[in-house]
Amino acid sequence: MKIAILSNGNANYSTKRLKEEAVGRGHEVDVIKYKYCHATIEQSNPVVRYKGDKLSGYDAIIPRIATNMTRYGSAIVRQFEMQGVFTTASSIAITRSRDKLRSIQLLARAGVGIPKTVFTRSLNDIEDLIDDMGGFPVIIKLARGTHGNGVVLAETKKAAKSVMQAFYLMDDDGTNILLQEFVKESAGEDIRAFVVGGKVIASMKRRSLDDDFRSNLHQGGEGIPIKLDEEEKKTVQKAAKAMGLSICGVDIMRSDRGPLVLEVNSSPGFGIEKVTGHNVAAQIIDYVEQNAKSPQRKDRVGA
Repeated sequence: MKIAILSNGNANYSTKRLKEEAVGRGHEVDVIKYKYCHATIEQSNPVVRYKGDKLSGYDAIIPRIATNMTRYGSAIVRQFEMQGVFTTASSIAITRSRDKLRSIQLLARAGVGIPKTVFTRSLNDIEDLIDDMGGFPVIIKLARGTHGNGVVLAETKKAAKSVMQAFYLMDDDGTNILLQEFVKESAGEDIRAFVVGGKVIASMKRRSLDDDFRSNLHQGGEGIPIKLDEEEKKTVQKAAKAMGLSICGVDIMRSDRGPLVLEVNSSPGFGIEKVTGHNVAAQIIDYVEQNAKSPQRKDRVGA
């Protein structure tokens, strides 16, 4: 097969692992820096060009789209979809997973356990918003934050108001903010489950190494292999399905009322391979081999 990995480049660990596994099986693999692609759009002729060359003949693409390139990256994925090329993550699924509010709404509608969340864009009703959360501490997030950035724990009403005001000052046009309940029984810990083909193939507990309430590995957290119980597996699978992602990372926390989903990541890192010893890249290439030649389920491209 001819496979394109849409990535920021060969230096990325996940990209290297995917290419290594695919090439080892005899596939032709190109690493495409999607930010340098451009789309030519005309009637019945969707074209993607890269460094002046027309990209064609691909059986599959594996999008590894960075958060700060979501809009452009998903547009390039959509152009390949319009050519009928198989993709491991659809453009619409990538876009919806990157929108924190949309994700929370879809997860809630699907009956997936989530922390209580309040979404706002206005400072006018701070008192009501804070009261609606039902107590402190409370987690305040920038809707566009990633890797644990733009996330603050406020332990008093005064602190919450100060944080929200500071976030708004970062953007003259205002910014979108999520207030989320603090689940004390999971403070400083969460679980990353890696899903391929709708099945959980690896999972690890992430915990902070100091007093930081954030457990993200990008914030200096530590990963430990862990086995999910049946309820946790079902929650992870349900969350992935709600996002329309066959391959993803699902972050959950354990609470007194069961597993709660924090986020579904359409381009999860491969650090979980090093922690658990599971060959994630190989299972993704397995998935591509099994599905790239199959008739594609119709999706509303770009809807």
